Amino acid sequence: MEKVSRIYMPPASAAIRRFRCKRPQTSPAVRIDPMRIPLFHVDAFTGHPFRGNPAAVCFLDSWLDEAHLRKVAAENNLSATAFLVRRDSTHELRWFTPRCEVKLCGHATLASAHVLLNLKTPELDSVTFETKFHGTLTVWRDVQMLAMDFPAIPTKPRFSAPSGLLDALGLQSESAHALEGDNAYILVVEGTERVRNLRPNFALLETLHPFVAVVTSKDTDVDFVSRYFAPSYGIPEDPVTGSAHCALGPYWAKRLGRSRLHARQLSERGGELWCEVAGDRVLLKGRCVLTMQGSLSI
Repeated sequence: MEKVSRIYMPPASAAIRRFRCKRPQTSPAVRIDPMRIPLFHVDAFTGHPFRGNPAAVCFLDSWLDEAHLRKVAAENNLSATAFLVRRDSTHELRWFTPRCEVKLCGHATLASAHVLLNLKTPELDSVTFETKFHGTLTVWRDVQMLAMDFPAIPTKPRFSAPSGLLDALGLQSESAHALEGDNAYILVVEGTERVRNLRPNFALLETLHPFVAVVTSKDTDVDFVSRYFAPSYGIPEDPVTGSAHCALGPYWAKRLGRSRLHARQLSERGGELWCEVAGDRVLLKGRCVLTMQGSLSI
């Protein structure tokens, strides 16, 4: 029988120990916490929830870049988001629609003041805001309402309304008196129902950018009514527009012969405000309702 030579094999455990690879050293995972922004939703120019114009109010420790501000506003998807940064005894204030920054916004300013005067600093009777385009704006308590001191916006008559505007609103040139002011076309018509029953073509209105469209009429219940359309800014129809009344207030004050006026906006949500014209300023008054409080993570 042929002899078979044996080959020595080390124990399995020894072989494993001899050729075992060291595990790579790994650093613990770095956790990046999201930024949490205090967020409030407020219905402005109304005393009832789910009416008026909803605004988001965001409090920041310092300014984010403009791209982030636009993204937050788009995430909120309301007609306006107000961003505030505390500076000593005042707040810097900016407003963004879902698409862009705007120069003046009444309902988001009123909403911001409502949060400050009722939740953040209830011991105060007034607050001031420093704005990028219109300097200092002041808001104070006025019995059951808040009052804002805003700049009056002058208007000038137009010889005729732009044809694209009339087509978009379904109006005839002889039935509307046209004004222009601060990138807004204002059409004055006769009859509240004509304002209420408008069914605008938003695609056509968007071609008028940077202009927005306002339609207004004298009323028998309040002094005047209006509707406001700004689809090119991401706002097909704004529920209640404080800044528009910086132009409408002076116009109707002159036409009706009195400085104090009660106005109503005839959007689906509806809302009302009170205007007082004082030289080159307009005092806008309204109520607010807090509907949501939380935080946004980015």
